[in-house]
Amino acid sequence: MNVLEIAPLLRGLSFDGEKGYIVVVEENLENAQLTCSADELTEKFAPGTRSVKIDGVGGFLLGEDYDDAENGTANAPKVTGRAAVVNNKVCVVTGGAQGFGEGIVRELIKNGALVFIADMNVDGAKKLAVELNEQEGRTVAFGVSVNVTDEDSVKKMVDTIVKTVGGIDLFISNAGVLKAGSVKELSLKDFAFVTDVNYVGFFLCTKYVSPVMEWMNQPHGNYFTDIVSISSKSALEGSNKNGAYAGSKFGSVGLVQSFAKELVADNTKVNTICPGNFFDGPLWSDPERGLFVQYLKTGKVPGAKTVGDVKAFYEAQVPMNRGCDGEDVTKAILYSVEQKYETGQAIPVTGGQVMLN
Repeated sequence: MNVLEIAPLLRGLSFDGEKGYIVVVEENLENAQLTCSADELTEKFAPGTRSVKIDGVGGFLLGEDYDDAENGTANAPKVTGRAAVVNNKVCVVTGGAQGFGEGIVRELIKNGALVFIADMNVDGAKKLAVELNEQEGRTVAFGVSVNVTDEDSVKKMVDTIVKTVGGIDLFISNAGVLKAGSVKELSLKDFAFVTDVNYVGFFLCTKYVSPVMEWMNQPHGNYFTDIVSISSKSALEGSNKNGAYAGSKFGSVGLVQSFAKELVADNTKVNTICPGNFFDGPLWSDPERGLFVQYLKTGKVPGAKTVGDVKAFYEAQVPMNRGCDGEDVTKAILYSVEQKYETGQAIPVTGGQVMLN
């Protein structure tokens, strides 16, 4: 066994009925509470153990949160009931440095989570993490680099997270892109780009995250973990002149249902959130590449002459008269985590714009 297997196993062994301890790798650890071989670990580990040294592998520090593990303290905030859904759990948000992802990150932090902000814009991710750590006065966030379309990059991201905190409780596959255009005109390059990020990227992330969750579940067999993809209302109904995006999102729902049936054996639930339009984020409002501009140029909104016309057209389609935001989406994520009897579901958060039937 190696570090990448032992760290999640320790999280599983320290499971308190809801989550395991944060596990920090400390290669040159001395005077550990428990010293043993990898084969002896499961038998000799006792609840409350705060430091472990595995012969031939290295040392591990454990604690309720990251700072407690690092410093040997017991200062982690403790909450109960619904406030504890993600408290001191390890959460990952891909595409978390901006837009919907940033909103989700901020809301998870408000709910006590330890969040990895995973993004190609790693400088932005690390800058946001510094801001959140200073704001909270404790370690609540890390920035980590990832390109979800690159298998080596995804594996490296997961390995980095496991070496830093021991495992993953909630993985949110949020990274997504959109290229609008008529099927008569859209290039294969643009179609493949959207599919690679929105569909293949979700597959790659699940491929490398799910074994970590399996290791965490092994010791007790009742450690629930969650994989949540952030899809779109376009996963529930087609989208005119937006086939690449809608197709990738429809496809991701198929992956969610398939992964859910397989990974339930490890107590890993897999669900997807299907938000309505986040009008205020860069995806829609960027003055050069935003959807309002794209839809104006492609003529998707008949009669629209300005970006303002396009925005007014889309706002009018929402019964609740506003776009979706990070708080709306995070509440649905928290529901999917708290509800232990739900997997393989596509949960709409659309202000009534799309209703299931």
